[in-house]
Amino acid sequence: MGLREIELLVDVCQKGWALRYLREAIDEIKIARRDSRAFDLIFDALRKAEIAVYYSLGEPSLIDSIVNEALEGGIMPSNPILKYLVEMKKSINILESMIHERIDDKSLKELDRIISMASKIIDLMTSLCTED
Repeated sequence: MGLREIELLVDVCQKGWALRYLREAIDEIKIARRDSRAFDLIFDALRKAEIAVYYSLGEPSLIDSIVNEALEGGIMPSNPILKYLVEMKKSINILESMIHERIDDKSLKELDRIISMASKIIDLMTSLCTED
C-alpha cells in the first residue's frame, strides 16, 4: 500500500494533533537550546515533529508502517512525500545516534531543516483539512 491509497485530507481532530505536536516540538527545541540540562528534549522534539507530519497525512500508525516498509526495502520511493518521510526518518535516526555524543552546528542545522520541512508539510496538508 502506498500514499496514493491513503485519504490525504485530514479531519479536524488530526489537524489539531498535528499542530499540537509541531508546536511542542518547536517549544522543546527552544528550551533545549537555552538550557543544556534539557538536552534530552531534542529526542522528543524530533519524534514529535515526525508524528505531527504523520497526523497531517492521515492515520499515524499506518503512515509509520508505510515509511518503515519503504525504509526496509532500501529503494528510495518515487512519491515525493513518501521520499521525504523516508529521508526524515533516516535523518532523525542519524541525529539520535550522533546527539548522544554531541550537538554541533551541523546537527542543529539538520534539526532546523527537519522542523522547517515538517512545518511546511503540516501547513499544506492542514490547509486542505475539511471542517465538516
